[in-house]
Amino acid sequence: MNHLIDTHSHLYLEAFDEDREVLISQAKISGIEQLLLPNVDTETIEPMHWLCDQHPEFVSPMMGLHPTSVKADYSKELQEIEYWLGIRNYCAIGEIGMDLYWDKTYLKEQKIVFEEQLTWSIELDLPVAIHTREAFPEVFESIYKVGPAHLKGVFHSFSGTEADLREIQKLENFRIGINGVVTFKNSKLDEVIQGVSIEDIVLETDAPYLSPVPYRGKRNEPVYIWETAKKVSDIYKISMKETVEITKKNALNLFKMPLTKDS
Repeated sequence: MNHLIDTHSHLYLEAFDEDREVLISQAKISGIEQLLLPNVDTETIEPMHWLCDQHPEFVSPMMGLHPTSVKADYSKELQEIEYWLGIRNYCAIGEIGMDLYWDKTYLKEQKIVFEEQLTWSIELDLPVAIHTREAFPEVFESIYKVGPAHLKGVFHSFSGTEADLREIQKLENFRIGINGVVTFKNSKLDEVIQGVSIEDIVLETDAPYLSPVPYRGKRNEPVYIWETAKKVSDIYKISMKETVEITKKNALNLFKMPLTKDS
């Protein structure tokens, strides 16, 4: 059986409280081998850790402060994030970045928080999972300020332009995370990513968000990642087996997680 890695899932959120164990069982049966769980803020730390302790062989945590959770009291949130980075193992620092889509009120604070966490990633030798929405120039500016040669990671849920993709390619140590958006007819993402090798792609769901077609508009679930894998397979005109193997290898090379069964 092909073994796939979902590099970005929020399976610990309340949206899954009623059937989480069923979804995990379905995911394993389908051939999903691991889920990587990005943190959001201090309120999600406990449920994320709980899920990781329940299924240590199946889920791996990240630790970080999401840009939309950055407010005036960001220093307090950052302090707790940093505390946990010192006492538990994580596969990455995430989800971090900048989001100027909804609100630019805390632009300055988002930049400070993002750059601080980028610095931690260098100190801890961990990759970063970057969330960027309407903020590619600002994110690139911060990466170059902190030091791109020492940074590595993924632009999670990539939905940028060809120009954004070319900038990411210049960074060398960064990959792009592809999820259900690539199946949306109007996204044009299927055309954009033809400009990058599949060796630079990792697969993700971002569950419970961004369900792929034909589940668009519904709660995203782990098994739906196979729809994204199929679309990527079609884009690159390779078999599903190759798509899964290559993207899994890319994930293993990027994230610090336990070795999987057939790696």
